[in-house]
Amino acid sequence: MEGLLIILVIVVFIQIFYYLFFFARLSAHNSSAAVHDIQPVSVVICARNEASLLEKNLTAILEQNYPHFEVVVVNDNSNDDTQLLLMSMAKKYPHLIIRRLVQHSKSMKGKKYPLTIGIRAATHECILVTDADCMPSSKMWIHHMAGMLTDKKEIVLGYAPYKKYKSFLNKFIRYETFMTALQYFSYALSGLTYMGTGRNMGYRKSLFFHHNAFQKYPHLLSGDDDLLINEAATAKNVSVQIDKDSFIYSEPKKNWDEYWAQKQRHVSTSVYYKLKHQSLLFLFSVSHLLFYSFIILVLFFTNYQLQALILFVTRFIIQAGLLLPLMKKLGEGDLFWYFPVMDIMFSFYYLKLLPGVIQTKSAVWK
Repeated sequence: MEGLLIILVIVVFIQIFYYLFFFARLSAHNSSAAVHDIQPVSVVICARNEASLLEKNLTAILEQNYPHFEVVVVNDNSNDDTQLLLMSMAKKYPHLIIRRLVQHSKSMKGKKYPLTIGIRAATHECILVTDADCMPSSKMWIHHMAGMLTDKKEIVLGYAPYKKYKSFLNKFIRYETFMTALQYFSYALSGLTYMGTGRNMGYRKSLFFHHNAFQKYPHLLSGDDDLLINEAATAKNVSVQIDKDSFIYSEPKKNWDEYWAQKQRHVSTSVYYKLKHQSLLFLFSVSHLLFYSFIILVLFFTNYQLQALILFVTRFIIQAGLLLPLMKKLGEGDLFWYFPVMDIMFSFYYLKLLPGVIQTKSAVWK
């Protein structure tokens, strides 16, 4: 029975180590301290049958408060009014560049081919990428993101939260998005960058073509964002931007089935991460799952209930002490009161997504 307690102690130590060694770095991080160099920027967006979303969101990007930028929209085989809308908007906004694809790529799946076309069409070295369903939090989005790209920093990772609604599903999606960002931001600040989100990040055009990461995984639907970063990031060439004016908001899924399908598609690319990143992510998720499993085992099947409660409370206090300021920093402060429940649910979340990690069957890019 002592073995159960020993395992619990080890698991709690691992969890506390992640919070204090990795996640605490984001608490101390201040993006506003960076020097914002004014450099020409190309924003690249890929869209397929998203005329309504472009009509709603594109203007906010075209009217950014930045002196020299262009917006390249790749119309990827749309059969709705996307092309007509873009042509109409181009008359008002001369810095809108349109590239229309009328044939599907036979070699690269997902957004890899249209994104490559968009980046190739971009005039400037500084590239920011986002999606048609995304809305910048302010007119200073380009300023804050591009300002983090310097001679030494070739990649900038931004935060891409989802819009807030009253449903529990919405809160869970936002909590999962926050926890994912907490990990990729913190690991990046530790020199272990493993991914970024294609809804809000940037990189040098030369870096994109130098690594040519898409050619290595042409069969994957996902991976146009995280696999590129996993390939190109080093311990020193990545910057993190978490100023609230740099956020990009998008619409979350409205039902659980769509959400799980989206997440399973996303996690299917994790098997292609570098081994050190896979190990880092695996240890955190497994230790989280084992924490709740062994808390139950020790409480009900040993005589070490007091020790188990002390371990539980210790982890909880450290976790709460870090999550509260971090949630406020990333504009998710209202989620703090739900985090104990969400933390328990994450055990089931990891189990639910396990098939997606080992299943690499392609889906469809819509």
